[in-house]
Amino acid sequence: MIDSKIPLAERMRPSSLNELIGQEHLVGKNGVLRTVINSGSLPSMILWGPPGVGKTTIANIIANEIKSPFFTISAVSAGVKDVREIIAKAKRLARAVLFIDEIHRFNKSQQDALLGAVEKGTITLIGATTENPSFEVNSALLSRSQVYTLKPLTKEHLELLVKNACKKDVELLKRKIEFKETEALFNLSGGDARKLLNLVELLVESSESKKVVITNDLVQAKAQQRVAIYDKSGEQHYDIISAFIKSIRGSDPNAAVYYLARMIEGGEDVKFIARRLLILSSEDIGNANPTALVIATNCFQAVSVIGYPEARIILSQCVTYLATSAKSNASYMAIKSAEKLVRDTGDLQVPMAIRNAPTKIMKEQGYGKGYRYSHSYEGNFIAQEFLPDEIANTVLYDPGNNARENELRNRLKALWKDKYGY
Repeated sequence: MIDSKIPLAERMRPSSLNELIGQEHLVGKNGVLRTVINSGSLPSMILWGPPGVGKTTIANIIANEIKSPFFTISAVSAGVKDVREIIAKAKRLARAVLFIDEIHRFNKSQQDALLGAVEKGTITLIGATTENPSFEVNSALLSRSQVYTLKPLTKEHLELLVKNACKKDVELLKRKIEFKETEALFNLSGGDARKLLNLVELLVESSESKKVVITNDLVQAKAQQRVAIYDKSGEQHYDIISAFIKSIRGSDPNAAVYYLARMIEGGEDVKFIARRLLILSSEDIGNANPTALVIATNCFQAVSVIGYPEARIILSQCVTYLATSAKSNASYMAIKSAEKLVRDTGDLQVPMAIRNAPTKIMKEQGYGKGYRYSHSYEGNFIAQEFLPDEIANTVLYDPGNNARENELRNRLKALWKDKYGY
């Protein structure tokens, strides 16, 4: 019998791949992860994705389906000693599997402690992370692991989760639950199955009536009573960082510093915050103020060395600078447009004049013929075609309407005349 004191999200946790909702690309009929699990030859792996989409569930399912000894630790509370104790046990057993939740919270020395055991096959590692493993996982460890990316749950997935819970959970079956409106419920859950089911449980438990009618107003009212200041494990992690980025993008230094403080008080990783500022400095400011990227880069380097508490001062300086800076997403839009153009047009031929010609045969075939060296001309410029013929004259970079980029626009117009329509 399932203990009713166990949270609904745990009571509804799938025990087999067939019960898992979402992640069809990994665990569907021909999913790569299903194939790997069924083969019985399990590689070390990193499960990367947002909170509440199935990382821990998949690890538990693997534990149920394989015959190897299975160990579980959380990087939040475990240290090198715990890892070494498990490795020592694994050496006395058949090949063991070690699941580390939130592996991105392990520092370099903790991750290094795993490396030898993974290399020798003493343990098969399964790491779960909400952060990009390219940044947060030791490169040597990462090179010995398969990375499987989990996708956010769709509205259809969330609807199915709620429907299944109402039909199968012994506690919910005691009530008559009507979902009159679901927009607020799904929006607040943010694609997180755990958060969604926790919200449903909260709404049901807070009702004294046998019949529970769920509306947007009810969800908003009840959810606000339970909002924590900041939960870096995932409950508000993405909401706060979203508000933080949007406040800087919206040129509001007051709101930006407020959300910065929320993250600092919650113990957020200083490099996580600084990394987001680096991205923003190009995505939302770019050439409107090129110094923004310099400031953000120096901020990242400084806080990585200094750490808390002093790092908060450097972060605040960078945040207020970026928030008050001129804004432009022209560089971001340029690469998006260029990527789409490449996908749409395929591998177009590079013009012969600007091809590399390192050999005599290439030169005889016309590689590099007709190329004009820009520095040999007045103003270090000479008009010539650089794009493939099929997309000649295509505009991908459209400078923003700000002082700095207006200068760039005028320069491009002076150089290229009417070619690009600047």
